[in-house]
Amino acid sequence: MTEPRRIVVGVSGGIAAYKACHLVRDLKEAGDDVRVVPTPNALTFVGAATFEALSGHPVSTTVFDAVDEVQHVRIGQEADAVVIAPATADVIARLVAGRADDLLTATVLVATCPVIVVPAMHTEMWHNAATRANVATLRDRGVIVMEPAHGRLTGKDTGPGRLPEPEQIADLVRVVLDGHELVPDWAGKKVLITAGGTQEALDPVRFLGNRSSGRQGYALAEIAAHRGAEVTIVAGATDDLPVPSGAEIHRVTSTREMAGAVEKHAPEADVIIMAAAVADFRPVSAAGSKLKKGADEDALMRVELVENPDILATTVERRRNGEVPAETVIVGFAAETGDADTTALEYAQAKLARKGCDLIMANEVGEGKVFGEDRNRGWLLAADGAVTEVADGSKHAVAAQILDAVDAFRARD
Repeated sequence: MTEPRRIVVGVSGGIAAYKACHLVRDLKEAGDDVRVVPTPNALTFVGAATFEALSGHPVSTTVFDAVDEVQHVRIGQEADAVVIAPATADVIARLVAGRADDLLTATVLVATCPVIVVPAMHTEMWHNAATRANVATLRDRGVIVMEPAHGRLTGKDTGPGRLPEPEQIADLVRVVLDGHELVPDWAGKKVLITAGGTQEALDPVRFLGNRSSGRQGYALAEIAAHRGAEVTIVAGATDDLPVPSGAEIHRVTSTREMAGAVEKHAPEADVIIMAAAVADFRPVSAAGSKLKKGADEDALMRVELVENPDILATTVERRRNGEVPAETVIVGFAAETGDADTTALEYAQAKLARKGCDLIMANEVGEGKVFGEDRNRGWLLAADGAVTEVADGSKHAVAAQILDAVDAFRARD
């Protein structure tokens, strides 16, 4: 049986401290051993008893507790990861200064494991030159600093500075614990990602679609953003998933709308990843009013379809024609089902050859497989014939492998 991983959750004194409770529960339910180390100010928002009940460990804020156990050293030494969520501007500044005047900062100063800082503050604080310099310093030292989410803040304010959702933070922690280094080596790169399923109207209330949730595309966006890329997402139906931190999102409904958005943004992209599950066909025409039972049996029995644009093949063709830079890496997805004569992998290999893209992430779909699930698996196929099996893992872990495959493909050129 695998030993539980020891995670320190640091909590600083911001209104978003309540979300740390959900983060602790998420990590605990996944089997991790979680210890909460709040700042004194954090306990003005969430009491120590709450953190103790959720984590199963005593809570302390000072280096003077459990002195006989040298607690201020031991917690950091034993940790497999330290994540601070929320991290206020003040705590970030104290980490940069190397302060150790409370248990949290002392723990970070001792820790040799990955440290993940998740900022949460008002937009003006986040954009302040001092905060930007402090974040850059932490990143230069190897600390992983998540981009804050864009959304509602305290009061009526809206903007960047909101704490990402607890499940987003937990997924990132697990990717780091699985050994993926989220260094900002994609800084300066522009990445275009499509995500989610598209929908084709039958009438004003019904549509043709699929079971894609958009989770894999969003996971790719988050990992790319954490690696420093400037990320643009063209999103179809995404089940109200939290927007990936640090990404710009453009929402569409139909395949033709997605094709138009990709055409607009593709010429600027260094990497294009087509993770969306687009509808290949659409009705020739959509009814102007809701189709009624028994009103027109012929109309209900027959839906005429026409093919939608092939976004992946069109983008590859545009690269061939010079409308998209020749050095842009294009990654496709193949959601396949096998049959009596051909496996899902063989269908994916044929798609790679047919589309002409550089890489394809292929997976076998069906009931309870991939679509709408929290995990993914399959194969990464390269244009040079290389096939890499992608073991079952979280969609964030799979996303990290896909981006690593892009690096490997570039290195072979």
